[in-house]
Amino acid sequence: MSHAPSATGGDRASLDPQTRDPDARWLVTVMNTAFLALLAGSLLRYLLKHPQSPRLPWVIGLSITLAALQLAGHWLGGRRADRQRLGERRQGRLQLVLLGSVVACWVVIVLLAPSFAWCAVPLIYTGLRLLPIRAAVALVAVLCALVMIAEWRLADSVDPNLFLLPPTVAVLATTVFIYMRRQADRLAATQRREGTLAERQRLSMEIHDTLAQSLSSQQMLLQAAERTWDSDPAAARGHVRTAESIAERSLAEARRFVHDLAPADLAEGGGLDEALRTLAERESTGSLQVRFHRDGTPVPLPDRVQSALLRIAQGALANVREHARATTAALTLSHLDDQVVLDIADDGRGFEPSGGARAGAGAGDRGHGLPAMRARVRQLGGTLTVESAPGEGTVLSAAIPLERA
Repeated sequence: MSHAPSATGGDRASLDPQTRDPDARWLVTVMNTAFLALLAGSLLRYLLKHPQSPRLPWVIGLSITLAALQLAGHWLGGRRADRQRLGERRQGRLQLVLLGSVVACWVVIVLLAPSFAWCAVPLIYTGLRLLPIRAAVALVAVLCALVMIAEWRLADSVDPNLFLLPPTVAVLATTVFIYMRRQADRLAATQRREGTLAERQRLSMEIHDTLAQSLSSQQMLLQAAERTWDSDPAAARGHVRTAESIAERSLAEARRFVHDLAPADLAEGGGLDEALRTLAERESTGSLQVRFHRDGTPVPLPDRVQSALLRIAQGALANVREHARATTAALTLSHLDDQVVLDIADDGRGFEPSGGARAGAGAGDRGHGLPAMRARVRQLGGTLTVESAPGEGTVLSAAIPLERA
Protein backbone atom coordinates (compact mmCIF):
# COMPACT_ATOMS: atom_id res chain seq x y z
CA MET A 1 0.00 0.00 0.00
CA SER A 2 1.48 3.32 -0.99
CA HIS A 3 1.23 6.52 0.97
CA ALA A 4 -0.62 8.28 -1.83
CA PRO A 5 -4.37 8.57 -2.01
CA SER A 6 -7.06 6.61 -3.68
CA ALA A 7 -10.19 8.14 -5.06
CA THR A 8 -12.36 7.49 -2.06
CA GLY A 9 -10.03 6.66 0.76
CA GLY A 10 -7.04 8.79 -0.17
CA ASP A 11 -5.18 10.80 2.38
CA ARG A 12 -4.11 14.39 1.98
CA ALA A 13 -0.53 13.54 1.06
CA SER A 14 -0.42 16.12 -1.68
CA LEU A 15 -2.33 18.66 0.38
CA ASP A 16 -1.11 18.06 3.90
CA PRO A 17 2.40 16.64 4.51
CA GLN A 18 1.63 15.62 8.08
CA THR A 19 -0.45 12.70 6.81
CA ARG A 20 2.56 11.04 5.25
CA ASP A 21 3.05 8.61 8.08
CA PRO A 22 2.53 4.88 8.55
CA ASP A 23 -0.62 5.30 10.67
CA ALA A 24 -2.28 7.48 8.03
CA ARG A 25 -1.42 5.02 5.28
CA TRP A 26 -2.81 2.19 7.38
CA LEU A 27 -6.05 4.10 7.94
CA VAL A 28 -6.33 4.84 4.22
CA THR A 29 -5.95 1.13 3.48
CA VAL A 30 -8.75 0.30 5.93
CA MET A 31 -11.08 2.89 4.36
CA ASN A 32 -10.31 1.67 0.83
CA THR A 33 -11.05 -1.91 1.85
CA ALA A 34 -14.21 -0.88 3.70
CA PHE A 35 -15.57 0.96 0.68
CA LEU A 36 -14.98 -1.98 -1.66
CA ALA A 37 -16.43 -4.41 0.89
CA LEU A 38 -19.59 -2.32 1.40
CA LEU A 39 -19.93 -1.90 -2.35
CA ALA A 40 -19.64 -5.63 -2.96
CA GLY A 41 -22.05 -6.45 -0.13
CA SER A 42 -24.63 -3.97 -1.39
CA LEU A 43 -24.40 -5.34 -4.93
CA LEU A 44 -24.76 -8.92 -3.69
CA ARG A 45 -27.84 -7.96 -1.66
CA TYR A 46 -29.42 -6.31 -4.69
CA LEU A 47 -28.71 -9.35 -6.88
CA LEU A 48 -30.33 -11.67 -4.33
CA LYS A 49 -33.42 -9.52 -3.70
CA HIS A 50 -34.00 -8.05 -7.18
CA PRO A 51 -32.65 -10.54 -9.72
CA GLN A 52 -35.28 -9.56 -12.30
CA SER A 53 -35.25 -5.81 -11.77
CA PRO A 54 -34.95 -3.68 -14.95
CA ARG A 55 -32.53 -1.48 -13.00
CA LEU A 56 -30.10 -4.37 -12.52
CA PRO A 57 -27.83 -3.51 -15.51
CA TRP A 58 -27.56 0.08 -14.29
CA VAL A 59 -26.77 -1.02 -10.75
CA ILE A 60 -24.13 -3.47 -11.93
CA GLY A 61 -22.60 -0.89 -14.29
CA LEU A 62 -22.44 1.83 -11.64
CA SER A 63 -20.96 -0.62 -9.11
CA ILE A 64 -18.23 -1.56 -11.57
CA THR A 65 -17.63 2.13 -12.28
CA LEU A 66 -17.29 2.94 -8.57
CA ALA A 67 -14.88 0.06 -8.03
CA ALA A 68 -12.87 1.08 -11.10
CA LEU A 69 -12.58 4.70 -9.92
CA GLN A 70 -11.49 3.48 -6.50
CA LEU A 71 -8.85 1.14 -7.88
CA ALA A 72 -7.71 3.65 -10.50
CA GLY A 73 -7.13 6.31 -7.86
CA HIS A 74 -5.36 3.81 -5.64
CA TRP A 75 -3.15 2.59 -8.49
CA LEU A 76 -2.32 6.08 -9.75
CA GLY A 77 -1.50 7.42 -6.30
CA GLY A 78 0.67 4.41 -5.52
CA ARG A 79 3.05 4.88 -8.44
CA ARG A 80 6.00 7.04 -7.52
CA ALA A 81 6.75 7.85 -11.13
CA ASP A 82 3.18 9.12 -11.61
CA ARG A 83 3.41 11.27 -8.49
CA GLN A 84 6.62 12.84 -9.67
CA ARG A 85 5.29 13.38 -13.17
CA LEU A 86 1.98 14.89 -12.10
CA GLY A 87 3.36 17.06 -9.32
CA GLU A 88 1.78 17.77 -5.96
CA ARG A 89 -0.79 20.34 -7.13
CA ARG A 90 -1.99 18.37 -10.13
CA GLN A 91 -2.25 15.25 -8.02
CA GLY A 92 -4.33 17.14 -5.46
CA ARG A 93 -6.70 18.36 -8.15
CA LEU A 94 -6.95 14.82 -9.52
CA GLN A 95 -7.92 13.57 -6.06
CA LEU A 96 -10.77 16.06 -5.89
CA VAL A 97 -11.96 15.13 -9.39
CA LEU A 98 -11.95 11.45 -8.46
CA LEU A 99 -13.79 12.16 -5.21
CA GLY A 100 -16.42 14.17 -7.07
CA SER A 101 -16.85 11.38 -9.62
CA VAL A 102 -17.28 8.74 -6.92
CA VAL A 103 -19.81 10.87 -5.01
CA ALA A 104 -21.79 11.52 -8.20
CA CYS A 105 -21.89 7.81 -9.08
CA TRP A 106 -22.84 6.94 -5.52
CA VAL A 107 -25.75 9.42 -5.53
CA VAL A 108 -27.12 7.89 -8.72
CA ILE A 109 -26.78 4.32 -7.51
CA VAL A 110 -28.41 5.17 -4.14
CA LEU A 111 -31.39 6.66 -5.96
CA LEU A 112 -31.65 3.43 -7.94
CA ALA A 113 -30.88 1.05 -5.07
CA PRO A 114 -31.15 2.47 -1.51
CA SER A 115 -29.18 -0.47 -0.07
CA PHE A 116 -25.95 1.19 -1.29
CA ALA A 117 -26.46 4.05 1.20
CA TRP A 118 -23.95 2.89 3.82
CA CYS A 119 -21.11 3.13 1.30
CA ALA A 120 -21.26 6.78 2.38
CA VAL A 121 -19.24 6.09 5.54
CA PRO A 122 -15.84 5.88 3.76
CA LEU A 123 -16.91 8.82 1.57
CA ILE A 124 -17.50 10.93 4.68
CA TYR A 125 -14.01 10.11 5.90
CA THR A 126 -12.48 10.94 2.52
CA GLY A 127 -14.30 14.25 2.27
CA LEU A 128 -13.11 15.27 5.71
CA ARG A 129 -9.53 14.49 4.75
CA LEU A 130 -9.43 16.05 1.30
CA LEU A 131 -11.67 19.10 1.59
CA PRO A 132 -11.51 22.31 3.64
CA ILE A 133 -13.59 22.10 6.79
CA ARG A 134 -16.61 24.06 5.50
CA ALA A 135 -16.77 22.15 2.23
CA ALA A 136 -16.30 18.85 4.06
CA VAL A 137 -19.15 19.64 6.50
CA ALA A 138 -21.42 20.53 3.59
CA LEU A 139 -20.58 17.24 1.86
CA VAL A 140 -21.21 15.28 5.05
CA ALA A 141 -24.63 16.96 5.43
CA VAL A 142 -25.61 16.03 1.87
CA LEU A 143 -24.45 12.43 2.26
CA CYS A 144 -26.22 12.12 5.59
CA ALA A 145 -29.49 13.41 4.09
CA LEU A 146 -29.26 10.88 1.24
CA VAL A 147 -28.60 8.06 3.72
CA MET A 148 -31.72 9.01 5.70
CA ILE A 149 -33.85 9.11 2.53
CA ALA A 150 -32.47 5.74 1.41
CA GLU A 151 -33.13 4.13 4.80
CA TRP A 152 -36.65 5.57 4.89
CA ARG A 153 -37.33 4.03 1.46
CA LEU A 154 -36.16 0.64 2.69
CA ALA A 155 -38.08 0.74 5.98
CA ASP A 156 -41.42 -1.04 6.36
CA SER A 157 -42.63 1.40 8.99
CA VAL A 158 -41.68 4.75 10.46
CA ASP A 159 -38.75 4.42 12.83
CA PRO A 160 -37.40 7.50 14.67
CA ASN A 161 -33.89 6.01 14.56
CA LEU A 162 -33.91 6.40 10.80
CA PHE A 163 -33.83 10.16 11.29
CA LEU A 164 -31.68 10.25 14.43
CA LEU A 165 -28.98 7.66 13.93
CA PRO A 166 -27.36 8.84 10.65
CA PRO A 167 -27.04 12.54 11.63
CA THR A 168 -25.84 11.64 15.13
CA VAL A 169 -23.12 9.37 13.76
CA ALA A 170 -22.17 11.97 11.15
CA VAL A 171 -21.93 14.78 13.72
CA LEU A 172 -19.82 12.65 16.07
CA ALA A 173 -17.46 11.55 13.30
CA THR A 174 -17.11 15.09 11.93
CA THR A 175 -16.52 16.63 15.37
CA VAL A 176 -13.86 14.08 16.32
CA PHE A 177 -12.10 14.41 12.98
CA ILE A 178 -12.04 18.23 13.09
CA TYR A 179 -10.80 18.15 16.69
CA MET A 180 -8.00 15.73 15.82
CA ARG A 181 -7.01 17.81 12.78
CA ARG A 182 -6.79 20.99 14.87
CA GLN A 183 -4.82 19.19 17.55
CA ALA A 184 -2.40 17.96 14.88
CA ASP A 185 -2.09 21.50 13.50
CA ARG A 186 -1.31 22.86 16.97
CA LEU A 187 1.26 20.13 17.55
CA ALA A 188 2.91 20.86 14.21
CA ALA A 189 3.02 24.59 15.01
CA THR A 190 4.57 23.88 18.43
CA GLN A 191 7.19 21.63 16.88
CA ARG A 192 8.03 24.29 14.31
CA ARG A 193 8.49 26.90 17.05
CA GLU A 194 10.67 24.56 19.10
CA GLY A 195 12.71 23.73 16.01
CA THR A 196 13.19 27.41 15.26
CA LEU A 197 14.38 28.13 18.81
CA ALA A 198 16.75 25.16 18.75
CA GLU A 199 18.17 26.28 15.42
CA ARG A 200 18.68 29.81 16.73
CA GLN A 201 20.55 28.45 19.74
CA ARG A 202 22.68 26.24 17.52
CA LEU A 203 23.53 29.12 15.20
CA SER A 204 24.39 31.37 18.13
CA MET A 205 26.84 28.75 19.41
CA GLU A 206 28.32 28.26 15.94
CA ILE A 207 28.86 32.01 15.51
CA HIS A 208 30.28 32.37 19.01
CA ASP A 209 32.75 29.52 18.61
CA THR A 210 34.01 30.67 15.21
CA LEU A 211 33.41 34.18 13.94
CA ALA A 212 33.06 35.91 17.31
CA GLN A 213 36.18 34.21 18.69
CA SER A 214 38.13 35.03 15.55
CA LEU A 215 37.10 38.68 15.62
CA SER A 216 38.08 38.90 19.28
CA SER A 217 41.50 37.42 18.47
CA GLN A 218 42.02 39.82 15.59
CA GLN A 219 41.15 42.75 17.83
CA MET A 220 43.71 41.67 20.42
CA LEU A 221 46.41 41.18 17.78
CA LEU A 222 45.77 44.52 16.14
CA GLN A 223 45.81 46.26 19.52
CA ALA A 224 49.13 44.57 20.29
CA ALA A 225 50.48 45.64 16.89
CA GLU A 226 49.45 49.24 17.58
CA ARG A 227 51.25 49.25 20.94
CA THR A 228 54.51 47.90 19.49
CA TRP A 229 54.42 49.60 16.08
CA ASP A 230 57.07 52.19 16.97
CA SER A 231 59.16 50.24 19.47
CA ASP A 232 59.23 46.84 17.69
CA PRO A 233 58.07 47.07 14.05
CA ALA A 234 58.97 43.43 13.33
CA ALA A 235 56.76 42.15 16.17
CA ALA A 236 53.97 44.50 15.09
CA ARG A 237 54.09 43.19 11.53
CA GLY A 238 53.99 39.64 12.93
CA HIS A 239 50.82 40.47 14.84
CA VAL A 240 49.27 41.92 11.69
CA ARG A 241 50.16 38.85 9.64
CA THR A 242 48.65 36.58 12.31
CA ALA A 243 45.49 38.69 12.34
CA GLU A 244 45.37 38.44 8.55
CA SER A 245 45.63 34.66 8.76
CA ILE A 246 42.81 34.53 11.29
CA ALA A 247 40.68 36.80 9.09
CA GLU A 248 41.26 34.47 6.14
CA ARG A 249 40.16 31.52 8.25
CA SER A 250 37.09 33.42 9.44
CA LEU A 251 36.14 34.11 5.85
CA ALA A 252 36.33 30.38 5.12
CA GLU A 253 34.10 29.68 8.12
CA ALA A 254 31.58 32.31 7.00
CA ARG A 255 31.42 30.76 3.54
CA ARG A 256 30.95 27.36 5.15
CA PHE A 257 28.00 28.71 7.13
CA VAL A 258 26.36 29.72 3.89
CA HIS A 259 26.72 26.20 2.49
CA ASP A 260 26.14 23.68 5.25
CA LEU A 261 27.45 25.02 8.58
CA ALA A 262 30.11 22.30 8.78
CA PRO A 263 33.44 23.38 10.33
CA ALA A 264 35.88 24.32 7.60
CA ASP A 265 38.66 22.17 9.10
CA LEU A 266 36.45 19.07 8.93
CA ALA A 267 35.19 19.92 5.45
CA GLU A 268 38.75 19.86 4.16
CA GLY A 269 39.02 16.12 4.93
CA GLY A 270 41.23 14.16 7.29
CA GLY A 271 38.71 13.72 10.08
CA LEU A 272 38.69 15.04 13.62
CA ASP A 273 42.30 14.05 14.39
CA GLU A 274 43.67 16.07 11.51
CA ALA A 275 41.33 18.99 12.26
CA LEU A 276 42.52 19.15 15.89
CA ARG A 277 46.15 18.88 14.82
CA THR A 278 45.66 21.74 12.36
CA LEU A 279 43.92 23.78 15.05
CA ALA A 280 46.82 23.23 17.47
CA GLU A 281 49.34 24.36 14.88
CA ARG A 282 47.32 27.42 13.99
CA GLU A 283 46.83 28.48 17.62
CA SER A 284 50.53 28.10 18.45
CA THR A 285 52.31 31.44 18.66
CA GLY A 286 55.52 32.75 20.17
CA SER A 287 53.84 33.12 23.56
CA LEU A 288 51.62 30.02 23.48
CA GLN A 289 52.53 26.52 22.30
CA VAL A 290 49.67 24.13 21.64
CA ARG A 291 50.22 20.40 21.17
CA PHE A 292 47.87 17.66 19.97
CA HIS A 293 47.95 14.05 21.12
CA ARG A 294 45.72 11.08 20.36
CA ASP A 295 45.15 8.04 22.59
CA GLY A 296 43.54 4.77 21.60
CA THR A 297 42.52 3.33 18.26
CA PRO A 298 40.56 5.80 16.12
CA VAL A 299 37.02 4.80 15.20
CA PRO A 300 34.64 6.54 12.77
CA LEU A 301 32.68 9.24 14.58
CA PRO A 302 29.35 10.77 13.55
CA ASP A 303 29.68 14.14 11.85
CA ARG A 304 27.86 15.97 14.62
CA VAL A 305 30.20 14.50 17.26
CA GLN A 306 33.26 15.60 15.29
CA SER A 307 31.78 19.05 14.76
CA ALA A 308 30.86 19.46 18.44
CA LEU A 309 34.31 18.41 19.71
CA LEU A 310 36.08 20.67 17.24
CA ARG A 311 33.90 23.64 18.24
CA ILE A 312 34.60 22.92 21.92
CA ALA A 313 38.34 22.83 21.23
CA GLN A 314 38.15 26.12 19.33
CA GLY A 315 36.21 27.82 22.11
CA ALA A 316 38.47 26.45 24.85
CA LEU A 317 41.66 27.56 23.10
CA ALA A 318 40.15 30.99 22.48
CA ASN A 319 39.55 31.29 26.24
CA VAL A 320 43.10 30.11 26.91
CA ARG A 321 44.50 32.68 24.51
CA GLU A 322 42.44 35.56 25.79
CA HIS A 323 42.23 34.97 29.54
CA ALA A 324 44.52 32.22 30.86
CA ARG A 325 47.95 33.83 30.25
CA ALA A 326 49.23 30.32 29.57
CA THR A 327 52.46 29.39 27.82
CA THR A 328 51.50 25.83 26.87
CA ALA A 329 48.26 24.02 26.13
CA ALA A 330 47.47 20.46 25.08
CA LEU A 331 44.64 18.87 23.13
CA THR A 332 44.18 15.15 23.88
CA LEU A 333 41.66 13.06 21.99
CA SER A 334 41.04 9.66 23.61
CA HIS A 335 39.17 6.90 21.80
CA LEU A 336 37.82 4.56 24.48
CA ASP A 337 35.64 1.48 24.12
CA ASP A 338 32.32 3.21 24.71
CA GLN A 339 33.08 6.90 24.46
CA VAL A 340 35.33 9.55 22.98
CA VAL A 341 36.93 12.12 25.29
CA LEU A 342 38.54 15.45 24.43
CA ASP A 343 40.77 17.09 27.06
CA ILE A 344 42.03 20.67 26.78
CA ALA A 345 44.67 21.49 29.39
CA ASP A 346 46.69 24.67 29.95
CA ASP A 347 49.24 25.94 32.47
CA GLY A 348 47.63 29.34 32.86
CA ARG A 349 46.48 31.27 35.89
CA GLY A 350 43.38 29.13 36.36
CA PHE A 351 40.11 30.19 37.94
CA GLU A 352 37.47 29.04 40.38
CA PRO A 353 35.04 26.73 38.47
CA SER A 354 32.20 27.53 40.83
CA GLY A 355 32.43 31.13 39.62
CA GLY A 356 30.88 30.07 36.28
CA ALA A 357 33.49 31.68 34.00
CA ARG A 358 37.17 31.89 33.45
CA ALA A 359 39.10 34.46 35.38
CA GLY A 360 39.12 37.79 33.66
CA ALA A 361 36.37 40.18 32.79
CA GLY A 362 36.05 39.13 29.21
CA ALA A 363 34.93 35.59 29.76
CA GLY A 364 31.51 36.30 31.08
CA ASP A 365 30.80 39.33 28.94
CA ARG A 366 30.24 37.41 25.73
CA GLY A 367 27.34 35.38 27.14
CA HIS A 368 28.46 31.93 25.93
CA GLY A 369 31.76 30.13 26.71
CA LEU A 370 31.30 27.22 29.09
CA PRO A 371 27.48 27.23 28.91
CA ALA A 372 27.66 26.86 25.13
CA MET A 373 30.11 23.96 25.45
CA ARG A 374 27.90 22.24 28.00
CA ALA A 375 24.92 22.66 25.70
CA ARG A 376 26.79 21.03 22.82
CA VAL A 377 27.85 18.04 24.90
CA ARG A 378 24.43 17.65 26.53
CA GLN A 379 22.75 17.45 23.10
CA LEU A 380 24.87 14.37 22.41
CA GLY A 381 24.21 12.75 25.79
CA GLY A 382 27.71 13.53 27.10
CA THR A 383 29.25 15.40 30.03
CA LEU A 384 31.57 18.37 30.39
CA THR A 385 33.83 18.69 33.43
CA VAL A 386 36.19 21.50 34.41
CA GLU A 387 39.08 21.13 36.86
CA SER A 388 40.86 24.33 37.79
CA ALA A 389 42.16 26.41 40.66
CA PRO A 390 43.72 29.88 40.77
CA GLY A 391 47.37 29.64 39.75
CA GLU A 392 47.19 25.94 38.82
CA GLY A 393 45.95 25.93 35.24
CA THR A 394 42.81 24.37 33.87
CA VAL A 395 41.71 21.02 32.41
CA LEU A 396 38.46 20.91 30.47
CA SER A 397 37.14 17.46 29.53
CA ALA A 398 34.27 16.66 27.13
CA ALA A 399 33.11 13.02 27.09
CA ILE A 400 30.56 11.77 24.57
CA PRO A 401 29.22 8.19 24.69
CA LEU A 402 29.47 6.53 21.28
CA GLU A 403 26.21 4.59 21.55
CA ARG A 404 24.17 7.70 22.33
CA ALA A 405 26.00 9.65 19.65
